[in-house]
Amino acid sequence: MSFLPTALLASLPCAGKTASFAALCTKNSTTFHSYFEREIVLNGVSGIENYESIDDLQLCGLKLLQDMRGFRFGIDAVLLADFAKHAVSSATLDLCSGNGIVAILLAGKTDTPKIQALEIQHDAAALAQRSIALNGLQERVNMVCADVRDALQIFGRGSFNVITCNPPYLPCGKGLQNAASAKTLARHEVACTLEDILQVSYGLLRPGGRLFMVHRPQRLVDILSLMRRYHLEPKRMRMVHPAPHKAANIVLVEGAYQGGHELRLMPPLYVYDENGCYSREIDEIYGRTGESNE
Repeated sequence: MSFLPTALLASLPCAGKTASFAALCTKNSTTFHSYFEREIVLNGVSGIENYESIDDLQLCGLKLLQDMRGFRFGIDAVLLADFAKHAVSSATLDLCSGNGIVAILLAGKTDTPKIQALEIQHDAAALAQRSIALNGLQERVNMVCADVRDALQIFGRGSFNVITCNPPYLPCGKGLQNAASAKTLARHEVACTLEDILQVSYGLLRPGGRLFMVHRPQRLVDILSLMRRYHLEPKRMRMVHPAPHKAANIVLVEGAYQGGHELRLMPPLYVYDENGCYSREIDEIYGRTGESNE
């Protein structure tokens, strides 16, 4: 699933050739997406605003509408969808869905017949619904604009085999809060907390159901302790590093509702290899296995 034209991918430098590219390895996950995306800005086309882009996801012909003025998806969303793709599910829910990227990727990566997506921000939810229509996924994917804390009332107890979530990472009062409310809601626990998400997931999952979450390693103690409190036993965990010898800045966690006490630590995932080029596994996740990494 390559987001850049082949010619541009081939022209990307490796570490040591440009300082700016090497510096990318030290930035957080929200930076990475611009190096994978292929943006097509369609000004004047019916239904597309001049501040919107259509990003070709290079997966089953899927595309995603994005607002270039607001919060845009990063590598964390792509890794979450890949992390959850092997779970068998007749009904999946994506919480904190934003512009619908995880739900749409799951529609391309899985055979799940029904995927619900929930997002509190009206503009993001409306954009996601347009992307769903653009891809002809209305029979499989549905966007609901609502508060996470109302999800149990909306969907009903025990409605899902799988829940995915790319939640706000920062507690209120931590980090730099953005002036734009959309970015603040996406990054800070203003509209929902980590505990809200886990409590709701506990109510919505069927016995043996799976929760897949992407978060920051700094919150790992909170994540694991709250998961066990709500009977979502941690089963798999994987750290994601910008490059070898760099500290992890993303963690992927899978929990099972009423699961047994056993946590499997997966090998670390490196975004870039020691030469500063995309790692083989990242190429596989993005569908670039047939392309040069040099």
